[in-house]
Amino acid sequence: MLPDSQLLQPVEQRSRNDAVLDALAEFISNAQIEPGSKLPTERELTERLQVGRSTVREALKRWEALGIVETRKGSGTFLRVPVAPGDIHLPLTIQRQQKSLLQTLEIRRALETEAAAIAAQRATKEELARMEACLARMEEVHLRDGSAGPEDWQFHLSIYNATGNPMFAQLVHHMRIPIYSFFDHPFDQKDFASRSFPFHRELFDAIAAGDVDAAKEKTLAILAVTEADARAATNAR
Repeated sequence: MLPDSQLLQPVEQRSRNDAVLDALAEFISNAQIEPGSKLPTERELTERLQVGRSTVREALKRWEALGIVETRKGSGTFLRVPVAPGDIHLPLTIQRQQKSLLQTLEIRRALETEAAAIAAQRATKEELARMEACLARMEEVHLRDGSAGPEDWQFHLSIYNATGNPMFAQLVHHMRIPIYSFFDHPFDQKDFASRSFPFHRELFDAIAAGDVDAAKEKTLAILAVTEADARAATNAR
């Protein structure tokens, strides 16, 4: 018998927001909806899921805050990254501290170098074409604005997709959130990790050439800049 019956309290019922997101993740997986595709409207989701419109709206806001979806005024809501059932509850709670951020980057190094290596071995002509298109867009925005966070993500996402293993994009996305979701610009720096920009073209060239070692090398170069800027930013705070 417990020494104090007050230590345990009845659990709360599962939130409707979680249920809505689980159902939506299941729908996205079953319908094979790809990043960039438009999701059903709030009205359609309300009717299909038989919940209030405010519930759907709040659930989508949670996804938008995580960068999973993007709402475009007058156009609708679009999927930004791959989603699978259970993926939204992945227990990666990382605090805004230097130690936690650097630990995250250690894991990213392992995942992203392997993803680049596999992409160099498996990428099809069509996937390479999409990859190069994402890179060109990133270069365009970077040269114009000095920063290209969303475009940078789309380029790296095209690499993860070229592996044929959706877990790469899902895991890296969750570990990317603690760094890129704190502020409007990472660490309040518009040019965060901008020194890594030239390595992205070299990374694409390595993958297109099927050069596994070079693909790993360029990925490590990109992450080294990210880590250096993260160290500098957190030390300055």
